[in-house]
Amino acid sequence: MKTRENPSEEKKYNKWIVLLSVVIPIVVAVLFSVKIPNVEPLTFLPMVYASVNAVTAIVLMSALLAIKNNKRRLHENLMKTAIGLSVAFLVMYIAYHMTSDSTKFGGEGLIKYIYYFILITHILLSIIVIPFVLITYVRAITNNFERHKKIARITFPIWLYVAISGVVVYVMISPYYPY
Repeated sequence: MKTRENPSEEKKYNKWIVLLSVVIPIVVAVLFSVKIPNVEPLTFLPMVYASVNAVTAIVLMSALLAIKNNKRRLHENLMKTAIGLSVAFLVMYIAYHMTSDSTKFGGEGLIKYIYYFILITHILLSIIVIPFVLITYVRAITNNFERHKKIARITFPIWLYVAISGVVVYVMISPYYPY
């Protein structure tokens, strides 16, 4: 049974893709500056959301293997899981920063430049990947698989880098947490 592409159905999602791609980074930036008074800092969250990033990377790699082995249903379920994990990460990240002060990186010399390079590329690519993930997902759910594959080749390495670099950033800054 051949599925039919539906470009007009894909177009109806474009406004949502643009809206979410703009609103999510703005909301995160605004909430990042909001501190909830008289609340115990959620100091356990950085390790948890770094672990979520690690699991996301594993799920993304597993999804790639699944589709390469023609296990489409497994691929679909793994990709939905990766999206869910990314949303969970975002919620925990915001919760942590609304209850805790940012930690300054304490390393010096070359390692400091490496850390900031990884951190800045992680942050920028985490913003850039949002529309890519949404477009890739919409192309899949609207059965536009040829266009889905084309953009997935761009989305996958960016998303994987964001997941892995999130873990690296945590490992590099964790010795400097004040808790």
